[in-house]
Amino acid sequence: MARPRSFDEAAVLRTARDQFWTTGYAGTKIDDIAAATGLGKGSLYGAFGDKHALFLRVYDHYCTEATDGTRRQLEGPDDTAYRRLRDHVHAIAESVVADRERRGCLIAKSTAECAEHDEAVAARSRRVFRDLQDQLTACVAGAQRAGDLDPGPDPAHLGGLVLAVLRGLEALGKGGVEPADIRAIAETALAVLPRR
Repeated sequence: MARPRSFDEAAVLRTARDQFWTTGYAGTKIDDIAAATGLGKGSLYGAFGDKHALFLRVYDHYCTEATDGTRRQLEGPDDTAYRRLRDHVHAIAESVVADRERRGCLIAKSTAECAEHDEAVAARSRRVFRDLQDQLTACVAGAQRAGDLDPGPDPAHLGGLVLAVLRGLEALGKGGVEPADIRAIAETALAVLPRR
């Protein structure tokens, strides 16, 4: 009979996530994660598999949290859809501004670093971007039905535009763009959405 684990698995995964987030996939060694978590390499391998398997588990969990959080922010009745969309764009801009360490978004960072040569990361990235765009699209469509946005344009195209701006804000923040400029870009993105 296997012995129960003597460590908090969720805490270990959070610590591993933070290590990958800070140093990237290539820059992270299992020794780094072992030191950060206080576990031996054998315990890490036994519990989570190799570095790639551990990373995929961390990355999948992060992507799920991101889509769940966005869904909570954007879902609701049509009559408040535009306000929720506006608040979401502002929240992302403020999150970028508050990122003093310039770690950026783990999704963007991992996609840029790994997706070209790692199909598992590429597939998970495609799925999270599709999910985020679907949520933005549904919110835009709600704002169109409520009369806050022009019903003519394809809501999927507008959702894709907002997604691109939000991902771009994260890249700009990582590059050190001034907070006032981040906020101005967010406001401009909202201003160009076609109002009724």
